[in-house]
Amino acid sequence: MSTNKESWGTRVGLILAMAGNAVGLGNFLRFPVQAVQNGGGAFIIPYLVCFLLMGIPLLWIEWTMGRYGGRFNNHSTPFILDNMTRLRFWKYFGVFGIFTNIAVAAYYCYIESWTLSYVYHSLAQTFSGLSQSQVAQFFGDYVNIGFSTTGIPYEAVVFYILCLLLNTYILSRGLQGGVEKVAKIGVPMLLLFGAFLAFRGFTLGASGAPEGCEDCDSALGLNFLWEPQFTSLTDPKVWLAAAGQIFFTLSVGMGTIHCYASYVRPKDDIALNAMSAGWMNGFVEVVLGASIVIPIAVGYLGLDWVKENAGFAMAFQTMPYLFDQWGPLLSTLAGLFWFGLLFFAGITSSLAMGTPWMGFMEDEFNWGRNKAAWSFGGLVLLMGLPTVFFFNQGVFDEYDYWAGTVSLVIFALAESIIFSWRFGIDKAWNELTSGADIKVPLFFKPIIKYVTPLIILVVFLGALITPKNNDWSAALAGNWELDASSIIGKIQNKGVEVNREYFADEYQSEVAGEVGPLRTDDRGRQVVDILKREQYYRNDAGEALPLSITESRLGDVTTFDSLMVVKTYQFGDDKQLLVAQGATVEKGTALASGDFINNIFYIDMSRILLILLFVFVSLLVNKATRMRRLTGRI
Repeated sequence: MSTNKESWGTRVGLILAMAGNAVGLGNFLRFPVQAVQNGGGAFIIPYLVCFLLMGIPLLWIEWTMGRYGGRFNNHSTPFILDNMTRLRFWKYFGVFGIFTNIAVAAYYCYIESWTLSYVYHSLAQTFSGLSQSQVAQFFGDYVNIGFSTTGIPYEAVVFYILCLLLNTYILSRGLQGGVEKVAKIGVPMLLLFGAFLAFRGFTLGASGAPEGCEDCDSALGLNFLWEPQFTSLTDPKVWLAAAGQIFFTLSVGMGTIHCYASYVRPKDDIALNAMSAGWMNGFVEVVLGASIVIPIAVGYLGLDWVKENAGFAMAFQTMPYLFDQWGPLLSTLAGLFWFGLLFFAGITSSLAMGTPWMGFMEDEFNWGRNKAAWSFGGLVLLMGLPTVFFFNQGVFDEYDYWAGTVSLVIFALAESIIFSWRFGIDKAWNELTSGADIKVPLFFKPIIKYVTPLIILVVFLGALITPKNNDWSAALAGNWELDASSIIGKIQNKGVEVNREYFADEYQSEVAGEVGPLRTDDRGRQVVDILKREQYYRNDAGEALPLSITESRLGDVTTFDSLMVVKTYQFGDDKQLLVAQGATVEKGTALASGDFINNIFYIDMSRILLILLFVFVSLLVNKATRMRRLTGRI
């Protein structure tokens, strides 16, 4: 008999916990970058269409499946799925709903720990007076485990463990006493901090523009993000990016929503609750998320700079520098609010990731809440330390791709098929609308059955065979070459063109160019810069800027050639350099000799760890199945 007696205390607590689960780091870090990289306003229409045709239906599917499973005292996806179909193998798709959360929490808590550390550094005014490059270097130093920015040995590891301990302790307090309490505090604080920063993004205007910068105006950033561009409707790349963002932003395909919904009473509303959580997440992402990083960065650095440099790391490598322009007091508050916002967004999501494992162990093996919570923390620590120690070697990115991207799509496709085709759309619709506080529009019934699975299938196939450079026009015209970022390309390690051996006695250049002046950094490492000749022009202020495609269309400008750094390598003093200043190198040219462990070793190691985790959870599900048979629960 299961010892799981958890329940939600209030409806508000449930909605805030669900919203906190969905509102995560991706709302503030991933959405603005995706929008910039996909044409700004050109991204909004496909995003909203995918939200309505895939996002809302998936929320209803997962809430319905969760509440239905909870009726039979199942609080994890393997046996929630098992309840809904006679074919028992489907429950092994439910393994994704446990595996994904452990694997994602392993690296997600590391990002979360960055925000905790940056709150400390903001209060300590660590970034005061630093240049933009120095702030960016600070982040590089932080994720380099051998360097401490505070004097604490292994600082990044300490903050990671501290963050993980905090998550585990809160989980050990249960739904009402832990998760729900944090959601009631964290989500309002997140909204409050976000509103302050968004107000600053709206009102900054051109007041922070340096002399000569004609596109430094936060209003330009807002217009770029929010002004719809109907040309996007014919671009497959934008549609796939928009659909992919829906998975990240709503936390669908993970199993967390199933688990939370399994603690809802059988006749409680799920239709309105699901929509409330979904629309709250959409508001935070589109209104708050789009009103902070990009407009503020455009206000100081210009729209062209943001288009060229927008990326996930802007939150840590650029924002502290921009806040510092506001003066000591306001910059400290802005840093506290920004990184505090990210911390609350992160922890409300990472707490949700612990509940499927806990529900599974409590249901199937009669574990107590404390034991289940601390075992989750132990598993995450075991899987997560490689992402901390080998962040620069690619372990973090591999976890994010396979567990945080591919797994979500596979599980979402499986659950949409089970819900509509195995369980039956009529029975599923009745379950969804039972106890509903709103009348669910009937036209969503065929959407859930046909359109949603089709969109997910297209997203999966698009990721499986992504054409080179995401150029779908060329691919559909017959020139189809797989991109290194496609699933098949990833499996084949197409992106690793040199240094393909695990262990080597030479390290090869990954780019072609010319060797710059050789130097030694302040830690005694030998630094090799690879330079490439690029065209530059001078603006009205006399500044030398790269000649981009956009600027080259503005008219005649005087250009000149200059060498720019395209890749920097650092080698320890135990390595022997094989190149001299001014030497021409090609891709594959040996730069240094010594004993090297190449990144491909860590990439394959991370994949093996993920496979072992999946097999481990599958074996537990198999054991639980056999125990159910012995006790007559099947």
